[in-house]
Amino acid sequence: MRTERPHRRFLAPVATAALTLLALLSPGAASAATAPASATPASDTVGAQALVWSDEFNGSAGSAPNPANWNHETGNHGWGNNELQNYTNSRNNSALDGNGNLVITARQEANGSYTSARMTTKNKVQPQYGRIEARIQIPRGQGIWPAFWMLGGNFPGTPWPNSGEIDIMENIGREPHLVHGSLHGPGYSGGNPLTGSYMHPQGWSFADTFHTFAVDWRPGSITWSVNGNAYQTYTSADTRGNPWVYNQQFFMILNVAVGGNWPGYPDGSTQLPQRMVVDYVRVYSL
Repeated sequence: MRTERPHRRFLAPVATAALTLLALLSPGAASAATAPASATPASDTVGAQALVWSDEFNGSAGSAPNPANWNHETGNHGWGNNELQNYTNSRNNSALDGNGNLVITARQEANGSYTSARMTTKNKVQPQYGRIEARIQIPRGQGIWPAFWMLGGNFPGTPWPNSGEIDIMENIGREPHLVHGSLHGPGYSGGNPLTGSYMHPQGWSFADTFHTFAVDWRPGSITWSVNGNAYQTYTSADTRGNPWVYNQQFFMILNVAVGGNWPGYPDGSTQLPQRMVVDYVRVYSL
């Protein structure tokens, strides 16, 4: 987030207020537009928001995340940030726990290498506007880098950062009491994003328990919140004269990186394995 990453990540028509469910999700995700049977019904609301899609991660312990919703990106090529982990599709790195959670586990293998998982909804679930929300207990430790974020649905056809990136939550292990939310786009990316941070109200570690991380995404504005507490808003007037590239579909990403230019690298204080536990991911209309 604060390093020049041609991609951490590897890294539009404006909708009206009367967004329909199908306008929120990509055509390829239309079959997933109704929440799965195990999820909260689509008629449920949170305030003025109506649930239009969710993954509640219900399933037997050790089973794979729902392939109708999630892809696994794999490889150990540093991901533009000199990261150490090899992302796999192994159940050792991503699996349901049988208690309604997805667990992404970063491990150090017997040969000293690191493995983890990076999951995306590309071409499966691609919202355009709405509240994008996940309830997560993040991992901890120096060099551990969990994230819940989004990339423009036209990536990689449109390269980063022109494709746009919305970081809903990032944490680096040396700052256990802080989470960060950012936008990366043309002219404001890498070490120069639109960004802000939220400090735990008691100064405690976010890894101690679950927290709800969200963005309220509307045409021309994005607001970040933690546990319902809004802490920053960026609008199309804040891009320093550069394009606002957030009026298009985006896909969601969950991952735990190990090492990298921004978080630094594991040291003697880092305990592995580390787990990111995800209770749910939900998309609401606004």
